[in-house]
Amino acid sequence: MDFHVNVVQGGEGQNESEYRLVIAGGGPAALSAAIYAARYGISHVVLESWKPGGQAALTAEIENYPGFSRVSGADLTDAMKKQALEAGAVFRMETVETASEKNGRILVKTDSGEYYSDFLIIATGAAPATLGVPGEEEYYGRGVSFCATCDAPFFKNKRVIVVGGGDSAVKEALHLTQVVAELGLVHRRDQLRAEPYLAEKLISNKKVTTYWNSRLLEITGDGQGVTGAVIDTPEGQKNLETDGIFLYVGTKPASEPFETLVELDSQGAVVTRGIVGTSNPAVFAAGDVTNNGFRQVVTAVSDGARASAAVFDLIQHSER
Repeated sequence: MDFHVNVVQGGEGQNESEYRLVIAGGGPAALSAAIYAARYGISHVVLESWKPGGQAALTAEIENYPGFSRVSGADLTDAMKKQALEAGAVFRMETVETASEKNGRILVKTDSGEYYSDFLIIATGAAPATLGVPGEEEYYGRGVSFCATCDAPFFKNKRVIVVGGGDSAVKEALHLTQVVAELGLVHRRDQLRAEPYLAEKLISNKKVTTYWNSRLLEITGDGQGVTGAVIDTPEGQKNLETDGIFLYVGTKPASEPFETLVELDSQGAVVTRGIVGTSNPAVFAAGDVTNNGFRQVVTAVSDGARASAAVFDLIQHSER
């Protein structure tokens, strides 16, 4: 689009659907962007579709965020949102459905209304990926889960299987070991991709049985809930009895509402330029929705700050 900035005044009398900046998302990247937008005095609104904090809020323990040797994801993101609110950030619990260009501005449509802005920060994160195996959809919420922090209490003294080998899988598996009686770890490689410290901590746990070079083929049940799993191992197929299955097989960027507004890669991630810039000069992206690769809370927070700083810089130049 031909880039220009339409001046929209903040404060009293402003149309509630007119902002200089819309921040889409509710996780660490969006919260950081909101803190900086508020401190810069940018008229803005944060559109968060569900639980504040995003996926990070569902993490039982975060051990690599500077300043905290150990903190729950919920506590950390709650503190971020409190700080944003104290700075003057504006939040709306609405789901972004589409974003497009109209009359030289950005039109964001949600499940509750419409917003016009000069700038947009996409910080919608990524949703858990699925395997598409038989039984996965049928038993979702009845033994199949993507969140140990949410559902661990339902499996106290029971048997569970965790599928995956990255940081998320290992962290959630470690959380589960505090509750369950037995845990099977199914991973398609012969070693975990997670931080070595976390990987060793999990593998050495006496409750854990590892199934290397293995894949989940099917989730079985009795119509009420999960009762077992079929896995493919180097020794052939195995039928495992289990009460629950937790899937951590990657994520899918939540970028669909923005597919006509910015360039996406083959995986659906927003292609960035200069860390937070996009193919659209009025749109920035931060956190797990991008193709930046290293996906951690600390990098998402950094992205959010950079994105709001970039917006502020453009506003400053437009007003000179």
